[in-house]
Amino acid sequence: MTTSPPRKPSFWLACLPIVLTFVVLGVQLFYFGNFTPHIPLAIGVAITALIGWLRGYRWPEMEDGIMHVVRLGLQSVGILIIVGMIVGIWIASGTVPYLIKLGLSLISPELFLAASVLICAVVSVSLGTSWGTTGTVGLALMGIGNGFDIPMYWTAGAVVSGAFFGDKMSPLSDTTNLAPAVTGVNLFDHIRNMLPTTVPAMLISLVIYLFAGFSMIGDQAVDFGRIENIISGLDQHFNLSWPLLLPLGVTVLLALKKMPALPTLFAGAMLGLATAMLTQDVGLQQAFNFMFSGYQIDTGVSEIDALLNRGGIQSMTWVITLMLVALAFGGVLERTGCLGVIMEKILTRAKSFGAIQTSAIATSAMTNVIGGDPYLSIALPGRMFAPAYRAKGYSALNLSRAVEEGGTLISPLIPWNAGGAVVITALGLGIAEGQTENLLYIPLAFACWLSPLIGIIYAHLGWFSPKLSPEEAARHQAEEAMLAKPAMAE
Repeated sequence: MTTSPPRKPSFWLACLPIVLTFVVLGVQLFYFGNFTPHIPLAIGVAITALIGWLRGYRWPEMEDGIMHVVRLGLQSVGILIIVGMIVGIWIASGTVPYLIKLGLSLISPELFLAASVLICAVVSVSLGTSWGTTGTVGLALMGIGNGFDIPMYWTAGAVVSGAFFGDKMSPLSDTTNLAPAVTGVNLFDHIRNMLPTTVPAMLISLVIYLFAGFSMIGDQAVDFGRIENIISGLDQHFNLSWPLLLPLGVTVLLALKKMPALPTLFAGAMLGLATAMLTQDVGLQQAFNFMFSGYQIDTGVSEIDALLNRGGIQSMTWVITLMLVALAFGGVLERTGCLGVIMEKILTRAKSFGAIQTSAIATSAMTNVIGGDPYLSIALPGRMFAPAYRAKGYSALNLSRAVEEGGTLISPLIPWNAGGAVVITALGLGIAEGQTENLLYIPLAFACWLSPLIGIIYAHLGWFSPKLSPEEAARHQAEEAMLAKPAMAE
């Protein structure tokens, strides 16, 4: 018995599983008021698989597509596990409490938001990971902002702006390496080509954060008694001194030495464990518990307890399970041809260079929304849009910038995306517990959405949009010739 080959879905059929999934997601979020998108996305996998089966795809094929995309995200799962360990043990070691004390003592309340952006940007460029920066330095900054009585969503917006800016510009970042690899351009040419959009976005963001800081602090006096109470509580329960910065310093140093992300972060966790045992009288078993279940303390100061009782591998299970389900959804959409059909439709409508660049950014952003994964949002449009740029005579550097901005920078702004879930969990925003007002961090992460917006404006004006160089054209011709040889031989 012969089976007919699978048939690609029509455009409207390709859109159907996405629309139905978002309907179910809307019921969960807005009707039931429950911010746990796992089950709607799992139902989305089933809907897509059913449509794929009706088009001739069989389950083993679709399962292979799911597993392929899930495997792409396993390194991120490893990073999440280690970040959970770091958060728990760096609190127990006194590293995070000492950073909070320094921030409350040294940073001016009016300058706090702008300083947070710069601090997170520097650390993220050094570490090459926005997630690691968010879960460590970002967590400490949340405590400092709480001490200054700045709303959580403002602090979170500043942390996200800085951390994901640094991730985008760091040569150590996996997404920054993925974008040029997929589009076939040089890594450092890619980073240089992102400066025209990134620098203005950061400068505008800094001005807004400075204005917001002075406005908020100007409207109400800073409660220095409350700040002193937090500092006093930290001093009573931790032995705080400069050697506690050793885990952070060594982690940054290893990253600067271009060590891979997983061993670098794990070394930071182990240094935190040693520091906790040597300086805070934490036993080995207790340290293991902090790394697995999170840190627990009862200081009698509600602000300290709310901030420090967190971390551990278990705190990341919500994020990890969401990420795996979202990756499965993206994988089955790709394998059944749904994503490809939608992208092809977009490409046929994009005639000018400005429209192509806008479409590439928007497609990366929508893949983030649909697939829930920044890697997928870079890899798929990066593969699909490359021929359109060559046909128009434009360099693939434009494409690598577009998918980086629609992929890396938009990721933390989507709550069910891996990036957004990390931000919500690591910064303790409590969205799942009903504190939905903290979702205001999304519009307040100015650098993340200003950069792609500036890129779209440039594309339509023809600014900072490099043309296809003779070297790049020759390289593409050589690659096409190599790919054509086996077919000619047959």
